[in-house]
Amino acid sequence: MHMRKLSVLYLAFLPLFAVAQKAENEVLLKKINNDSLSYEMPQVTVVGTKDKLFSRVPGSVSIVTKKDLLQLNPLTVNEVLRKITGLNVVDEEGAGLRVNIGIRGLDPDRSRSVLMLEDGVPIALNPYGEPEMYFTPAIDKMAGLEILKGSGQILFGPQTIGGVVNFFTADPPSESQTRIKLNGGDNGLFSSFISHGNTFGKTGFIISYLHKRADNLGTAAFSIHDLSAKIKLQTSEKSNLGLKIGFYDEISNSTYVGLTQNLYDNGGQDFLRIAPEDRLPIRRYNASLTHQLFLNNNIKLQTTAFAYTITRNWQRQEFSFTRPNDFSGVVYGDTNIPNGALYLRNTTGNRNRQFEVVGIEPKLNIKHLLFNKENVLETGVRFIYERANEQFIIGAKPDASSGNIRDNEIRTGRAFSLYAQNKIDITSKLNINIGARLENYDYNREILRGRFRVNGVNNVVRDTSVLASSNTLAFIPGAGLNYNLSDKINLFAGAHKGFAPPRVKDAITSEGIALNLDAELSTNYELGSRFNFNEVLTAEITAFVMDFQNQIIPVSQSSGNLNATGLVNGGQTLHQGLELGFKFDFGKLLNSKNSFYIENSSTFQKSVYSGDRFVGNANLKNLSLPYAPNKMIWTALGTNLNNGFGARVSGNFIDNQFTDEINSITPSANGRTGQIDSRFIIDGNLSYKLPKINANINIAAKNLTDQRYISSRRPEGIRVGLPRLITLGFDYTF
Repeated sequence: MHMRKLSVLYLAFLPLFAVAQKAENEVLLKKINNDSLSYEMPQVTVVGTKDKLFSRVPGSVSIVTKKDLLQLNPLTVNEVLRKITGLNVVDEEGAGLRVNIGIRGLDPDRSRSVLMLEDGVPIALNPYGEPEMYFTPAIDKMAGLEILKGSGQILFGPQTIGGVVNFFTADPPSESQTRIKLNGGDNGLFSSFISHGNTFGKTGFIISYLHKRADNLGTAAFSIHDLSAKIKLQTSEKSNLGLKIGFYDEISNSTYVGLTQNLYDNGGQDFLRIAPEDRLPIRRYNASLTHQLFLNNNIKLQTTAFAYTITRNWQRQEFSFTRPNDFSGVVYGDTNIPNGALYLRNTTGNRNRQFEVVGIEPKLNIKHLLFNKENVLETGVRFIYERANEQFIIGAKPDASSGNIRDNEIRTGRAFSLYAQNKIDITSKLNINIGARLENYDYNREILRGRFRVNGVNNVVRDTSVLASSNTLAFIPGAGLNYNLSDKINLFAGAHKGFAPPRVKDAITSEGIALNLDAELSTNYELGSRFNFNEVLTAEITAFVMDFQNQIIPVSQSSGNLNATGLVNGGQTLHQGLELGFKFDFGKLLNSKNSFYIENSSTFQKSVYSGDRFVGNANLKNLSLPYAPNKMIWTALGTNLNNGFGARVSGNFIDNQFTDEINSITPSANGRTGQIDSRFIIDGNLSYKLPKINANINIAAKNLTDQRYISSRRPEGIRVGLPRLITLGFDYTF
């Protein structure tokens, strides 16, 4: 069926080839430079960095460069993303192993509403059926990040609601280059990264290895090994090939259980390891192959094939808020307060999951003359096959990694996408982007063993054969415009349909009944402006509205809601806000060789239930969404001196947040609900660039004032933010 679709689409592309071939004789195009072709890695970028005003992007965008990362010396990717307008990044264990990003008031749980990419390739467990981020690329090895919000998302999909975050790694260098990066701190924190690359004739390569570990970073102890390689080959004057392979191995003591309210209030146990036997090993293999073919000066065909597997076998000790029959004898908290104590059970729940993803995406970039105007058409198709194999294994001891299988199931999905976006230059100053995306997703859930209701008895475990399937089809239009008021000021506006497919596990019950869980749908609007005054002042201001016809509300364990399972149709919600980001450099204003700057990223937003929705007798209309603070402000003062010294102090303010649908202020005894108070965290950096060699030394202080605060009440209790931490970094390239 899908091969037939691909064949039809291929035939549909043939007239476009002919039109573009004819246009080649009419349009003056810049000739392809063979040298730049040799050194450019063929891969997908979301935004790119060559256009300072991003005038070809119909929406709000942010770029984090390698220079930014050197100045920041981040411990986790969370530190980097907090400086981006519109992003609420919630710490889980403090080590950034599980990134939780909420964009413009969306729920940050497992970054479900964000399309996460690395070098343009999806990295979520299953991009359609389970887009959770249990694996997060280590920021230590990254060359930068791209963050895109707005109608430009429809080129990527399937998530087109919140935004796109694309991690990008270093490409093969044009000559021999070796980089050594070391970073360390208290409690056994250590990171070592080494890479080496070179180009011989028409072939370039880069290989890198990262080892990162900590013994006692808050509650976290972990060890990561990350090996990756890129190879690029110029196969002819008009084509090149890029290959990327990677291996990631992590073991950590990640856990769901957090502090009860009285444990937090009493103090002294902020980083107590309540379930010391909990273990989460993650192993990931990935490979991608990208081929670029310049058919002529007007047409580029880029085809990317990718595949990856992730194994995530999570060993977690079970617990209860009342004394269970299988009580292990270990209890934390106040047993005199209902739900105020954690009774550890003498069993484990091993949540073992294995994921496979295979995809291919041919994409055309065509320059043509429509209405006698210069146009650029980006169009392509993509096919993704994904599979998840899940087992729930009950172990008879707190540290048992094996035992009796309670649940065993297989979930599969087949997704077909077709998209096109055309940019037409109406005038030399105004261009309009019009595009659409078609998403078709077929999915099924096969239950091999599970809990059922048998003869009036719930939760009877039995072998079975339940197979159910469903389908979702969505048309996602979008349009945007850019107007260059001058070479320094750019205006943009956009509107697009937000879409996210239903998660397979939640859309079909364990009995094989389709719940008619709707796709997540919204109508999104943006209006904004970008400024660049000779690098003295760069700024972007954006007003946004996201109007959800149906927002999916997570009620899973990771979201901290245990009274139900899976996700539910949340109904209508409305997100409105204003984002402002700027950087002003006094040094450049004075034509000084030294830089003295102030940088700021501010978000003011309101995210509420806009339609009637009842929980019990309570109507949620006009109540705030969970984990959607009204104000987020990141600001920094810094200097980079011509003699190599640099310094920066930054502060991050996060407003109060509600943690449940009914906007509870008073904390629950188990710590899972209740308002999270606002906080202002200060970080500092000192750096020195050695003048005679290409090396940097960086000293960073995280949470400089050692403030104590609640970072989250998820997944199952209070998580306390990391205390003051001093790190020392060294980065040397030769």
